[in-house]
Amino acid sequence: MKTQKVWLITGASRGLGFEIARAALAAGDQVVATVRKQPGQLADALQHHRQLRVVELDVTRASQVKAGVQQAINHFGRIDVLVNNAGYGFLGAFEEATEEEIGRQFDTNVFGLIRVIQAVLPHMRQRQAGHIINVSSLFGYQASVPGFGLYGSTKFAVEGISEGLALEVNPLGIRVTALAPGLFSTDFLSADSYVAGATVLDAYAPTVGQVRAAAGQIHGNQPGDPAKLAQVVIALANSPIPPVHLPVGKDAIASFRAKATVMEAEVSAWEPLAASTDRQNQTVG
Repeated sequence: MKTQKVWLITGASRGLGFEIARAALAAGDQVVATVRKQPGQLADALQHHRQLRVVELDVTRASQVKAGVQQAINHFGRIDVLVNNAGYGFLGAFEEATEEEIGRQFDTNVFGLIRVIQAVLPHMRQRQAGHIINVSSLFGYQASVPGFGLYGSTKFAVEGISEGLALEVNPLGIRVTALAPGLFSTDFLSADSYVAGATVLDAYAPTVGQVRAAAGQIHGNQPGDPAKLAQVVIALANSPIPPVHLPVGKDAIASFRAKATVMEAEVSAWEPLAASTDRQNQTVG
């Protein structure tokens, strides 16, 4: 018999977060869904489900994170599954990006994720149970699109954070998964979802400029179905031995394999030089 779970899902107002919240409710679970603003709109969209609690929470504000996590525990008594989904994409070349733009990107996608994890961990550690699912990206495996390198670097960080965290908390009964979706039909590439850098340099027109021009055309034509991804997350949450890394979508799987192939080829090509750095054995006379 399936045990009812309590979910805390950040960035649940739309896209993957919304679909995961809806799927968890449909599965009979209880959901705390967080949004940065207008919580009433999400409650309406999810038909004021009796097992839903909508909480206003901005992951860049530590006080809101702590208060939101406490609200979840006070309302449902525990948190079984944390889905760190809050985040956004930045489109721009590294040289074009300002320090402020870079700071906002990392504060949301990386430090915000860490804030939520640190707020939830004491509760999970006390219960010796829980599953943390950190939403990464296919760009967290391979920087394959010019202009999304900065965004991808935050997702590389999410992969590393998840792997390191898993080593620390697995003995405590807490599981960690970095979920790396490919391109899904969400609002991620809509003009009001990703942030385009304010500075545009002509030198990057053949690379980043091409991506800027194509982003709007890709929106709405992504191959992945968000509702199907949500079912993958439900299966993950109910797995006794979930993976630490999971690319989702054929494009994400291909990205992972392509990166592994390239890295193997590079290491093999440079191995004689790279392996020449050990100190020679010294004979004591």
